[in-house]
Amino acid sequence: METQFLTPELSVAAQISVADLAGLAQAGFKSIICNRPDGEAADQTAFDDIAKAAVALGLHARFLPAETGKVSDEQGAAFGKLMDELPKPILAYCRSGMRSTTLWALASAGKLPLPSILNAAERAGYDLNGLAHRISNAS
Repeated sequence: METQFLTPELSVAAQISVADLAGLAQAGFKSIICNRPDGEAADQTAFDDIAKAAVALGLHARFLPAETGKVSDEQGAAFGKLMDELPKPILAYCRSGMRSTTLWALASAGKLPLPSILNAAERAGYDLNGLAHRISNAS
């Protein structure tokens, strides 16, 4: 499983499994946020299964599902609240990491300059240029 660094406090990843959690804990992650709705794919591990295993390893786990292409500003604000509350560093995941990156970008609007948000996403392999106007308006 590959993680993509966005900030010192947050990395993103594609779908994780229970088997990935020990490695994430060993890598220093303190919290995980799932941004993928349960049942999106047949081979997807349910969040409850991941959360139970995460808690057993001392990780905090939160569920903030977002549908592909339908991430709302309200979900971005909720993601920002989780970022403020959870122990860091945090790993957020969805199918590819794009929704998690989008949620972070919306949560970061007004806190970080737009070019910094877009550059961090690009370095992690996610192109948010199509959302630049929306991110700048979310601040």
